[in-house]
Amino acid sequence: MKAAEYLKDKSLLLLFHIVCMFLLAVFLELTGYSRDGCAVILVCWTVIVCVWLTIQFFSRRRYFQEMEHVIDNLDQRYLLGELMPRSFRLEDRLYRTLIRKSNKSVIERIRQIEQEQREYREYIESWVHEIKAPITAIALNCENHRDIRSRYLLVENRKVEDYVDMALYYARSDAVYKDYMIAETNLQETAEKVVMQNKYYFIQRHIQVEVDCHDPVFTDEKWIGFILNQLVLNSAKYSREDGAHIRIATQMQNQGVLLKVTDDGAGIPGEELPRIFEKGFTGTNGRKTERSTGMGLYLCRKLCKKLGIGIHAVSNEGEGTEMILEFPVSSYLADYRS
Repeated sequence: MKAAEYLKDKSLLLLFHIVCMFLLAVFLELTGYSRDGCAVILVCWTVIVCVWLTIQFFSRRRYFQEMEHVIDNLDQRYLLGELMPRSFRLEDRLYRTLIRKSNKSVIERIRQIEQEQREYREYIESWVHEIKAPITAIALNCENHRDIRSRYLLVENRKVEDYVDMALYYARSDAVYKDYMIAETNLQETAEKVVMQNKYYFIQRHIQVEVDCHDPVFTDEKWIGFILNQLVLNSAKYSREDGAHIRIATQMQNQGVLLKVTDDGAGIPGEELPRIFEKGFTGTNGRKTERSTGMGLYLCRKLCKKLGIGIHAVSNEGEGTEMILEFPVSSYLADYRS
């Protein structure tokens, strides 16, 4: 709170004092009171008003500084009403009561929203588990009756399964800590599993996939499998039609392991590269080729952040894209491996 702002707020009170002082001076002049005595009274009045305003200014400024300190150290700022500094002023006590009532309403609304989100997430998880059964049945039926049509159905069925998995992982993305288990993970097996799951899609698109991941990392196998699946499908989606090559490989570094998914596809325009992890962003390639939701890379970044994994992309338009996952390794493990 600044002095100029405080005086502006008290402008009506100051104007009232000035008018009263003027009326008093006129009254004393009309009653024959000496001008020297009148001046002394007006000076004393002015000094008293200035002292009172000064004391009030520093008192109110200290009170609001304490309140700012409280709110700056609060994680949940809607609880300010419970921790407001006590004040003898009736106005402050009334404000505190009103803020507490407002905060109570906000907390109840937050709890209601959290409950609704929890119920919706539980419904999505239940729905996903139910829909998995017919998806699996379709895949088994197609595997048992192999022909050109069944292979096409397997590819489309796999796309459905990917979208269902995306819905499940999105629903769980805000509570990853309840669903993952960190352990040493063989990225070679995880990558090969992803490739096998999408083999008919790769065959249909004439895509060659190479896997060279011999550096183990500590992460959750299921979650990293989903992230890797999204990256590989993105590379396949924007690959060349006359045959493409995707390489999944690891690279050991002092501070961790890099997992790189490299393709020789369309690449990403330079102006769009910083935005590819934004929610709903599809980009030029997404609008030209297959219909894109703009959720895959957004969800990958969100899950990577929860798992403590770095993710970024390197790309040149027309030359391909390299998606890089950075798995950190503690100094103890780095010394042990060396």
